[in-house]
Amino acid sequence: MNLQTLFQDFNPSKFVVHTCLLVFTALFAIRLDNYVTWSFWCVFAPIWIWKVLVILGATVGSYVWWRYPHFRLDCEAYIHYKSMLISLALHLILLMFELLVCDKLESNRHLWILVFIPLIFISIVSIAVCIWAVKHDRSFELELFCAVNVLQFIFLALRLDGFISWSWEVVFVPLWIVMCLSLVGVLYTIIFAAILLRTPEVNAQQRRSSFKSALGYTFLVIPILIFQVLLANKLDGEIRLSYTAVVSPLFISFTTLILMSFSAKGGNRWWFGMRKDFCAFVLGACPLLQEYANIAYHSERRSNGVELQQQNEKSDPANVKKADLLKPVLPIISIEMPD
Repeated sequence: MNLQTLFQDFNPSKFVVHTCLLVFTALFAIRLDNYVTWSFWCVFAPIWIWKVLVILGATVGSYVWWRYPHFRLDCEAYIHYKSMLISLALHLILLMFELLVCDKLESNRHLWILVFIPLIFISIVSIAVCIWAVKHDRSFELELFCAVNVLQFIFLALRLDGFISWSWEVVFVPLWIVMCLSLVGVLYTIIFAAILLRTPEVNAQQRRSSFKSALGYTFLVIPILIFQVLLANKLDGEIRLSYTAVVSPLFISFTTLILMSFSAKGGNRWWFGMRKDFCAFVLGACPLLQEYANIAYHSERRSNGVELQQQNEKSDPANVKKADLLKPVLPIISIEMPD
């Protein structure tokens, strides 16, 4: 076990987001099944925690940015800071949507089309954000998800308000298209990993990396597709499953995303004013951890004396004669028991 190796590629932002979504999905499902009677404001608690961390992290990062001007000399720092502000703006609009959803579920005093307006606005803006992120080599997972699902959000709002009476399988057509493209990507990663495993010129690290990617994307996309099929059949009344059973495949996907966050790398260095990778920041803030981070623990079987001698004999046959000469000669004494 090597602590530094474990956390050097760790992405704390993705870990927090996916963990909060996992807990929220479980709470929302058991609330819809009436296993608990909590208010939806309590059910959305993991979402509120996520948004509070985003606002607090951006606030601290902005304070450090304006308090210490010499940190702005690096041109890369400006891109990171601007990316953080864009992400903060999108999260604030997303927070507005989540507040409207909570209020709608509690009071039912709004149309769903009004509730989805902030989300539709994010989807349109995310197209420009994705282009900017590609130009500056920044990650844009949330923005890409919103951009490709703008039509899906419109269909959901119209179907929930009753303006259209399509079956849910038809309503989810935009999402079916996205999932089909995702399956093509998963199939490509599997074929690519299989080719690398059979290519002797590729080193072991590349083979291991491609195999992990294929395994991770498989456990990410396939459960989401199963969830979508179960949800469409559940809403159309074709199956009688609880919402907890319907969303259970999502738990596999979120768990996969949480595990993949330990090798996601990247991340914005200006959240909470860290200005460095998460691993370097934690080791710098907690010097006590540096002692353990520099220690690697390995589990290996120790060989006893006989095994060491056999290994030496195999490695050097000349040692066999030397060992025979050095062996003590013990006389064999026959001891007879008296009658």
